[in-house]
Amino acid sequence: MHQMITREDCAALDAADKLAHCRARFNLPAETIYLDGNSLGAMPANVPARMNRAMEQEWAQGLIRSWNDADWYPAPQRTGNRIAQLVGAGQDEVIVADSTSVNLFKVLVAATRMRPGRGVILAERTNFPTDVYIAGSAAEMTGCELRCVDPDAVLDAIDDNVAIVSLTHVNYKTGQRYDIEAVTRRAHEAGALVVWDLCHTAGAMPVHLNRCEVDFAVGCGYKYLNGGPGAPAFVFVASRHQDEVRQPLTGWHGHARPFAFTHEYEPHAGIDRMLTGTAPQLGLIALESALEAFDGVDLEDLRDKSVELGDLFIRLSDQELSGLGFSLASPRDAEQRGSQVSLRHAEGYAIMQALIDRNIIGDFRAPDILRFGFAALYVRHVDIWDTIAALKEIVVSGAWNTDAFRTRKSVT
Repeated sequence: MHQMITREDCAALDAADKLAHCRARFNLPAETIYLDGNSLGAMPANVPARMNRAMEQEWAQGLIRSWNDADWYPAPQRTGNRIAQLVGAGQDEVIVADSTSVNLFKVLVAATRMRPGRGVILAERTNFPTDVYIAGSAAEMTGCELRCVDPDAVLDAIDDNVAIVSLTHVNYKTGQRYDIEAVTRRAHEAGALVVWDLCHTAGAMPVHLNRCEVDFAVGCGYKYLNGGPGAPAFVFVASRHQDEVRQPLTGWHGHARPFAFTHEYEPHAGIDRMLTGTAPQLGLIALESALEAFDGVDLEDLRDKSVELGDLFIRLSDQELSGLGFSLASPRDAEQRGSQVSLRHAEGYAIMQALIDRNIIGDFRAPDILRFGFAALYVRHVDIWDTIAALKEIVVSGAWNTDAFRTRKSVT
């Protein structure tokens, strides 16, 4: 039987936190607890000044000269190399471009072209919908079958007809995570390639793409990387595959000599061939500057704190929310969990709206999931205590049961 946890215990954990100083790197609103960094990361405090310089000097004064003079042009490569350090990739194996959906389409088609004669793209039933939609289009384009199986059936479903295994490392609803190394090894034993979606991984925990011999990966810039709403995404292609990759969106920035303006497409020799068109430069600048929040951060320390926050959330849920209709939707074992904990409740949407009304921000995923993300750079242990206390009060008092909280908004 665990000893009862108090708010003072949580404050003591914050006092000993190795990463406590990182919270000051973010421009967080006062009196707000933010547990939705797994959907939109908080804004790093250095970003506004960088954006003002980009707009008021580089764009307004430098105009088109800034592609050269302000070093805009190589920003996708430069920012990709920063992200590479967070995902266990080498230099020139990651580049920033487009959205996650577009990058996923590019790598799925490219990877399937590398496995002619195989007819299946293997995915999972509980994956984020856009991954399944995109895989369906890629399958149609390449003459493959999209086969979706339950998560616990993935390893057994990988056979010699599978061209690509396409999975998200951390499930968006439950936070359950795959063993990247084990799945990748099984796919390679069967002759398949693997594409990993790292949207709920990059910036939240270490991941070792090269150590695990991963083939391809994609991820977004706006969750744990804190690049801002709609920030550009990234794509990883292992260096051993770069000469062979033929991605379908052959735009001019993927050309070996884009400013030669020839009509014959000649792909760039390296990771640049994954580019398509001109980068969304302001979004890219915001993401690049946001990544400075990770300077000097040991990713193992980041993961240790994330696990501590998640375990604390679960223990406090057990302690305070018993009998109130909540159940745990995430793995109890931290080794099987990403950097979030999800609860189920039949009135989850209205409860979450009541919580947000108290400036404690998580989010909701249909049909009954309350999601809480732990961005370890800025979330405190006392935030977890205060969140659970508010959830308890909201349900016990019935404060959630109003028309305003029950009415569904466009974004949940």
